[in-house]
This record gives sequence, C-alpha cells and structure tokens, in this order.
Amino acid sequence: MAGKRHFTRAAGLAIAAVLAAVFTLGGCKKQNTYAPPPPAEVGVAAPLQQKVTPYLEETGNTVAYNSVDLQARVEGFLQEIDYKDGAQVKKGDVLFVIEPAPYQAKLKQAQAQVQATQATLTQATNEYNRQLALTSKGYATASNLDVQKAARDSAQAQLLDNQAGVSIAAINLGYCSISAPFDGVVSAHQASVGELVGVTGPTTLATIVQIDPIYVTFNLSEQDVLRIRQALQQHGTTLAKLGEIPIDIGLMTEQGFPHRGTLDYVAPQIDATTGTLQARAIFQNADHMLLPGFFARVRIPMLLQSGQTLLVPDRALGANQAGSYALVVNKDDVVEQRSVVTGQAFGDLRQILSGLSADDRVVVDGLSRAVPGEKVAPKPTTIAPPPADTLMP
Repeated sequence: MAGKRHFTRAAGLAIAAVLAAVFTLGGCKKQNTYAPPPPAEVGVAAPLQQKVTPYLEETGNTVAYNSVDLQARVEGFLQEIDYKDGAQVKKGDVLFVIEPAPYQAKLKQAQAQVQATQATLTQATNEYNRQLALTSKGYATASNLDVQKAARDSAQAQLLDNQAGVSIAAINLGYCSISAPFDGVVSAHQASVGELVGVTGPTTLATIVQIDPIYVTFNLSEQDVLRIRQALQQHGTTLAKLGEIPIDIGLMTEQGFPHRGTLDYVAPQIDATTGTLQARAIFQNADHMLLPGFFARVRIPMLLQSGQTLLVPDRALGANQAGSYALVVNKDDVVEQRSVVTGQAFGDLRQILSGLSADDRVVVDGLSRAVPGEKVAPKPTTIAPPPADTLMP
C-alpha cells in the first residue's frame, strides 16, 4: 500500500508540473492585433491646360466627284469592249466600239451627195451668169433670169443641207466609239459583245466614276449656320475664301478624323422643309481609300481660338444619374468625387468646362483602387498632350 501511495503521489506531482509549464508558456504568448493595409497607390495629375479651337461635328456622305453612265447613242451591234471591269482609265481611252461600218457608209453617202449638189450649184451659177449677161443686152427676158436665179439659190440651199447631213453622219460615226470623258474607274459592263444596243433609245453600257478627288456632303442646321457665320466674321473670313476652311472627316471604323480637306461649296439658301443648309467639302483621294456612299463623321472648325481650357483623359471620367464626374485627391490624400461639365473630345482627352481647377489632383491611373472617402497614396504623373492633328488650326 505504501508503494501504491508513493506512485500516485509521484504521478500527481508530474501532472501538476506539466500544467504549470503550460500555463507559464500561455502567459508569455503575445495577443494578435489588427494592422490596417497601407493606402492604395493611384496615379494623379493636374488637368492639362491647352489652347483649343471649338468645332462642330456633323454627319455626311462621300459623293463621287463625277459619275456618268456610258450609253450607246446609236443603234448597232456591240463590237468591242476595250477595258477590264473595274479598271482605272484615263480621259479619252476608248471603252466600247459599236459596229462602225454602216455609219462609215452613211458618211460616204452624205459626202457623195455634197459633191453632186456642188456640181449642180456650179452649173446653176454658170447658167445664171449667162442669163444675167443676155438680159443686160436685151437678148433674154427678166423671167428667164428669175428662173435661173431660183435654181442657183435652190442648189445653194441643197448644198447646205447636204453638208449638214455630212456633219450628222460624222457625229453618228463618232458615237460608235465610246470613250472615257474623264479619269476614273469603270464599272462592270452591262452589255456583251455582239449584243444589239441603242434600238429603242440610249442603252447604258457601264458607269464611270471619278473618285480622286472626292466630295463629302453634309447638312447644317440653321442654328449652326448662324454660329459659323458669326465665327467667319470674327475671323475675318468671307464666303469667297471657302477653300481656306479646313474640314476633317472620319469613317465609321476610324479613330478621330484622319482625312483633311477643304470646304468647297455652300448652298445659296436654306431648305425651308428641313431647316438645313447643304454644304460640301473636297478631299484628295489618290489612294482611293474613300469610296462614294460612305457614311462620314464631319468636323468643322469654328475658327475661333479659345483661351486656355482644361483637359483630362476621357478614361478618368465616370458617369452617373447626376452626370459626369471625376475622382480628385484632396490635400489630406482622401478621394473625392467631383461633378464636372464636359465639352469636346481632343484625341483621348476631354475638355472640362467646369468642376475642376488647374491645381486639382485628378486620379488618372488606378481608378479601381480609388474609393471616394478613402485615403490613398497619390503618385504624381502627367497628362500627355493630344496629337497635333486633333487640335484645329
């Protein structure tokens, strides 16, 4: 029994020692505390100050400089097609030939009639001169002289008629050859070799289109017309100097307005039914990138240099039900949401009409990390100016 009590006492002491060690170690362990994350880093920049020219944006369409249907103006069988469909041709190039033999024969026939009438006129003239001499000497009557005079005059008139017949025959023979009236591109032929054309009237053989240069037509509202007229007056430009006004266009899939031309025509009156004024610009198109019928975005400068304006990247702006806004970092490095009024776009930048100052720090990078009311770590950066071709001269 004494041994058993000794064992029990020893075991109890061991357990007590272990528990004491556990409590001792637990008492020395430090408590866990929450460490907040560092402020999010965002890129900030002051709005870019830039002098810009206000402009209007309209929509229009490209129109061929010239477009003509090539028609058979005389009846005959189509003998030749001397071009490849869609080929670019020069002015005067022969494109179609209608069988010329019948018209060559008619020309020779008309020329023969002229020669015959010329001989008749010569005879009538000689006879008239003889009768005139005899009448003056009393050997012939005035009645005979009148008859010979009428014969001579009739022969002269017949000669004029026959000469006109030669001209008509020559014209019809010329119609057998259809040439390009100007430089351009010819469409696919609409009649085949051997086909009879021009039977009941002119037959369209193809269409030739001149696209270098090329027009762009667009309509201006009455309000825009008045604004442009005011801008022209202030700039000292008159309608006589239309060719000095630059016009830029861009197609549906193009960024910005990469094509520059000049104003070419303005209609003399406003269409009362639509309240718009038609205008037209001309563009060089040597590479044929512009084709007739394209939809085009048109940019028209107001020709008024404004003062310094503020520009920020378009991507730095957001929108909600109240309108557009920008995220600004205040002096305490806390993000604020600032309502702004935006203007026109210049490349990737957007004009700010109100809501920002030149000293504001606008969040331009790391927008997803900028939360209004939260503190951030601003990293200064700069806003690159827009491309020169986006700023109107």
